[in-house]
Amino acid sequence: MKHSLRTHLTASLALALAALFSTTEAGAAQTKHRSHSHETRVLVCKDVRKEANKGTVVGAVAGGVLGNVVAGHGSKTAGTVIGAGAGAVAGHQIAKKQAKRNRECHYEYRRR
Repeated sequence: MKHSLRTHLTASLALALAALFSTTEAGAAQTKHRSHSHETRVLVCKDVRKEANKGTVVGAVAGGVLGNVVAGHGSKTAGTVIGAGAGAVAGHQIAKKQAKRNRECHYEYRRR
C-alpha cells in the first residue's frame, strides 16, 4: 500500500511541475513574440566607450610610471611621456576588446 501511495504522490508532483513549467514557458514565449503597432523591438547594449576610456586612463598611468622607471637619468620626462602615450593606446585597445567580448545586451520595446 505504501509503495502505490508513494508512486501516486510522485506522479502527481511530476505532473504539477510539468504543468507549472509549461505555463511559464508559454508566458515567456508570448512576451518574446508580442507585436505592438506603436512599439519597435530594439537591441540595447552596454556602452563600450566608458570601459575603453577607463582603460585609456589606467594604461596611461601605468605606461607613464613604467616609462619613467625604464628611462635613463637624463631623459625621465621623455620616458614618462612616451610611456604614457603608448600605455594609453594599449590600455584603450585592451579595454575596448574586453568590453566588446563581455557586452551585456537585451531587447526593449520603444515607442516609434
